[in-house]
Amino acid sequence: MDTERGGDVLSHVLATYKSERAVTARFLLSAPWALHSTGVAGPLIRMCTGAPYWIAVDGAEPVQVAPHDIAMLPQGGAHTVSSVPGLDAMPFRELIEAHSIGRHGDHPIVFSHGGGGPVTELFSLHLWMPAQGLGSIIGSLPSLIVLRQAQIPTTASLAQAMESLVNETVAQRPGWQLSAARMADLLLVHILCEHLYAQPQAQSQTGQVGRLRGLDDESIARAMSLMHERPEHPWSVATLAQASYLSRTIFSERFRALVGVTPMHYLGSYRMTLAAEKLKNRQLSLHQVAEVVGYASEKAFSRAFQRWTGMTPSAYARQQGGPESD
Repeated sequence: MDTERGGDVLSHVLATYKSERAVTARFLLSAPWALHSTGVAGPLIRMCTGAPYWIAVDGAEPVQVAPHDIAMLPQGGAHTVSSVPGLDAMPFRELIEAHSIGRHGDHPIVFSHGGGGPVTELFSLHLWMPAQGLGSIIGSLPSLIVLRQAQIPTTASLAQAMESLVNETVAQRPGWQLSAARMADLLLVHILCEHLYAQPQAQSQTGQVGRLRGLDDESIARAMSLMHERPEHPWSVATLAQASYLSRTIFSERFRALVGVTPMHYLGSYRMTLAAEKLKNRQLSLHQVAEVVGYASEKAFSRAFQRWTGMTPSAYARQQGGPESD
């Protein structure tokens, strides 16, 4: 069977991880300034115009970000942004609480802050995603990705799209919330594609190689694609290795080296992510969900799901408003 290469695997994966909503913000920051975020649930994308700024993920060295570069924190980790490194940082939360209206994400956040020097206009986009949707792909990315306009030509168009998206949400025309969420998903796809395939391939700003190189390895991408196309199939290391035209040993070693986890761990994580999506969207009964993700019995599925999420499928479905039983 002719299977898909890496980019199509990425499409399979990200189709499961749709953002529930996108929180947009525009900050006018005049030097000197420094703001610290304790982190958010879901990917956070930042882009600036005007003066460059510095971003430091907690525990890492600061990285300078030029105008129209794209900075993304895939897991929304704690970080500091500033006009120069080393300044005492004010908590983002204080300024956001002072300027936000209603529930977080119901309205764009706009504010000015700083000491009156050179101005950085910082555009932010937070993709609000379910925690269970971050397990296999987003969770394996480096803590910070920076796309440089000087190195990757398409970064300029992504920056322009992000600036337009944020500015349009500030106007809050009818339908802006849905538009923001869908446009945010598209930006995420493009940023990940550039990160994975542009030069240098899959390199984070710390020089660390990302764990998604499997998408660019023909044999491993074939196995990943099969798992995403047919999650209900009783895959084993042996059958996946055979489909990848590799021995079991070479397949297992290469998969773990490139993806960061074993093939069975990856398959289990994807199955549970898919099951969580089905339960949340009320598409199927628990028994049907179990079948869709490759479990012969609802009991076996329930045990696996509880190990993964810490709650039973029924409890998760109740929490999400999905089906509780057959």
